[in-house]
Amino acid sequence: MYDVYGIGNALVDIEYAVTEDQLTELEIDKGVMTLVDSARQRSVMSALQDNPQHRSCGGSAANSIIAVTQFGGSAFYSCRVANDHVGTFYFEDLLSHGVATNLTQHNREDGVTGTCLVFVTPDADRTMNTHLGITEELATPDLVTDAIGVSRYLYIEGYLAPSASARAAVRRAKQAAHDAGTAVALTLSDPNMVEYFRAELDEMLEGGVDLLFSNEAEARLMAGSESLGEAADCFKRLAKQFVVTRGPQGALVFDGKTLIDIPGVAANAIDTVGAGDMFAGAFLYGLCHGMDHAAAGGLAAHASAILVTRYGPRMDTEQAQRVLRGDI
Repeated sequence: MYDVYGIGNALVDIEYAVTEDQLTELEIDKGVMTLVDSARQRSVMSALQDNPQHRSCGGSAANSIIAVTQFGGSAFYSCRVANDHVGTFYFEDLLSHGVATNLTQHNREDGVTGTCLVFVTPDADRTMNTHLGITEELATPDLVTDAIGVSRYLYIEGYLAPSASARAAVRRAKQAAHDAGTAVALTLSDPNMVEYFRAELDEMLEGGVDLLFSNEAEARLMAGSESLGEAADCFKRLAKQFVVTRGPQGALVFDGKTLIDIPGVAANAIDTVGAGDMFAGAFLYGLCHGMDHAAAGGLAAHASAILVTRYGPRMDTEQAQRVLRGDI
């Protein structure tokens, strides 16, 4: 019934164009995701109120799941948002993209829907401050195990690692996938997840996964080595197949037997927010629709290159279809 069943954080992204000096003044670590409390989030938003900004609903896995549907696939997303106007916006946005979900108009609790401040510097790098809000309470009851059982892939977001209740949900979701023969994919999400939540990520990876997504920095941290070859050897012990994205240099894909170099696609990058999410979504779509790993990697690299030439973590559906057809 579904190509991909995703589980991850539900966050409304608020994207700012900033200078590196502003990041320094606000004592924000460049290039990584940092979890912050609500007071810190409000303080930063106040300081940047005059900066250009753009709002969209997101979260890493949600961006990938929506990419799957934009290419023409089918997807389900389990998450948690509050019964506030931001949560309603998020819920309606999922439905508008054809994503089935555990959310309804009536099953949302009081609280605050999570937000992610995304800071884009002139070098197109992205830095994030995340206040999880109610998504930190994501738990097993948010799963729809029947939907996992009729999906080709279960896709798990590494950003769930800090939450004990979310990790419990991941264990249950993996068991449901195992029972149904659904393949399990996981993304490491961010270097800070590897550096500060390694034990929790190891718990989520226990027993291995079918497909592991990572960028180069995360892979090297996982392996404890600067060698990409040693990182690949480490990943072969963690997953049957894996993808290591390398920015402009493309990606390294392991299909279970062979390491495949996916060439990079030249792009005039202005905003790299969501590039890894797009790669994962396009790659999963490709695998679910008859492509081999090399072809799926080529589609994913091309889609990511198109994405970074514009602001925001997503392209629109018409643009995704043009990428799929090879028109752009």
